[in-house]
Formats: sequence, C-alpha cells, structure tokens
Amino acid sequence: MILSQQHITATPKDATRLSIDEKTVFMSQLPGWQIISIDTIEQLYKSYTLKNFNAAMTFANKISIIAEQCDHHPRLSVEWAKLSIYWWSHSIGGLHLNDLVMAAKTDEIYNTL
Repeated sequence: MILSQQHITATPKDATRLSIDEKTVFMSQLPGWQIISIDTIEQLYKSYTLKNFNAAMTFANKISIIAEQCDHHPRLSVEWAKLSIYWWSHSIGGLHLNDLVMAAKTDEIYNTL
C-alpha cells in the first residue's frame, strides 16, 4: 500500500489504534518522521527546513487545504524557515492509519515546493 495515495476521512471514535507491527511496516515509507509521545499520546512528528518565514507559511497553508479535505487536522508550528508538524488522531488519542497517510501526503507537498 502506498500511503500517500490513500483517501481518508475523520478517524471514528471507535477506531483501533495502530499496532506495533503496523507502525513498523508503515514507518518505512515515512523517512524522517518520528513517533513521539506527548502527554502519553503517540504522535507523528517531523520538522521541515524552508527558505524563509513566507515559505514556511505557504507550506503550512498547503497542509491546511488537505487537512480540511480529509477532515483530519494536525498541530502546526511555524517559525522562521521552519515548520514542525504533528499528526495524531484526536478521537482515539493516538495513532491511526490516517495519521501515516497524512504524513505521506505532507511529504509529497514538501517535495513540490
């Protein structure tokens, strides 16, 4: 399965979190992404380096478009020449396949900048 080509919608509240095996298999498609824990909630994290603040804002705005289309929204932190992004499924308090799909879509957007 190619993650970036999957179509998703909001993660249902009764969805199952990713298993250790699923995380291991799919993370190989997400170079540079890390699974971190914030307040005991697993999240996907990656920081991107850009040319300047405007480029970081442009990237953030492009992510906001796919987030709205998929009804799946990240935490974005914009700084001068840097965008940090965190994907997780709020409804289940952890990681779902949707988060990995959105991370892959994020990488595709970055590669077109």
